[in-house]
Amino acid sequence: MKFVLPAVLLWLVLVTGAAGVSLEAENNPVVKEAFRLKVWNCADGTIEVSADRGKSWRRIGSVVYPTEQTNADSFAAAAWVADGKVAATAVNAIHLKVSTEADGRAVIFSLLPAELLVKPDNYRSYFNATSSIYTDIPGGTTIFGGGYAPLVGNTVLLSRAGYQPVPWPTGYRPLLNDRIYILVDKPVEYPKEIVLENKVDGAVTLTYFDGLARLVGRVVKPVSGVGRFEGTKYAAPGRIRANHPGVIDVSTSRLGQIGGFQIVPAKHGENIKYAMTSPQWLVIGPLDPSNEAFEGRAPFFKYFIRPNYAVTDLAGEDWPEKLLARFLVEVRRTDSAKWEPVPVVEFSDYFLTGNVIARANSALRDVTAVRIVFPIE
Repeated sequence: MKFVLPAVLLWLVLVTGAAGVSLEAENNPVVKEAFRLKVWNCADGTIEVSADRGKSWRRIGSVVYPTEQTNADSFAAAAWVADGKVAATAVNAIHLKVSTEADGRAVIFSLLPAELLVKPDNYRSYFNATSSIYTDIPGGTTIFGGGYAPLVGNTVLLSRAGYQPVPWPTGYRPLLNDRIYILVDKPVEYPKEIVLENKVDGAVTLTYFDGLARLVGRVVKPVSGVGRFEGTKYAAPGRIRANHPGVIDVSTSRLGQIGGFQIVPAKHGENIKYAMTSPQWLVIGPLDPSNEAFEGRAPFFKYFIRPNYAVTDLAGEDWPEKLLARFLVEVRRTDSAKWEPVPVVEFSDYFLTGNVIARANSALRDVTAVRIVFPIE
């Protein structure tokens, strides 16, 4: 897509210089291990978490049905993540990339929450019944966005017959009794926020806690509406529903209801034409389209963002710490300088077919900016 850089953005690029718009640091971050997950691929196999690099483990769930299959007919954006890595993290699924076909397609298998033991009607997220490990963990909890969700690009390892975990072998396919490890490494330095100016050629600004603000991209197409993204049923308003190499999915619905909007990179958006024409998608890209695209790149679509919220966060004595450790999405509206909660716009299951409610396509029309607030941790 050809465009002329607007004067204000051109001025910012000239002021900040080439280093000001580079994302090299974000894509080669210093990381630390936050925790690791272990999934035993057998019926009633344990799902465990370790916060001390595997010295001790705590059981947080079980495998209901294991898998011995992978799927080469996966979602398109998985092509932008390396083999042996987490390809998607969401409140309703985790997808793990095994390998890449000669034609570029990603081979994956999945971890699914308890609700998907029976696939809902009119399901609108990627789903493959045979290449999935079904768990007893509810959507929106523990590994599915409840505090122990992995990040896109995290390393996945394999252990067989009690041996130490190793990278997946070429052509890996899960077998019964495999122990699958996910090492959840997080960047040491997190941004404070990402602000997306919701208009054509709007600025995409990355700000760190030390006050450094960098212009890192532009809005190709603003968002003005809310859509029926099935997984938002397990995420509260203003929370991250999913992140993969081609999407940031934001919920606008209460738990049990459906509604949200998506932020997608421009190259991927051009491949899924409805993202460029429908009001439910906010499309972003680099300042200079001849530079490396955003697909599968940090800080938007790798390493940094994950679903991370639980309805029980307010229940314990440590609720302030928990809230500060969660991602939050806010909006700014026309004629207002204040950041506000994402408006609640939602659908019941009845609206999964046919036409959406009339106001859905213009529900965000007065939003002038979107802000992703990062955890303080």
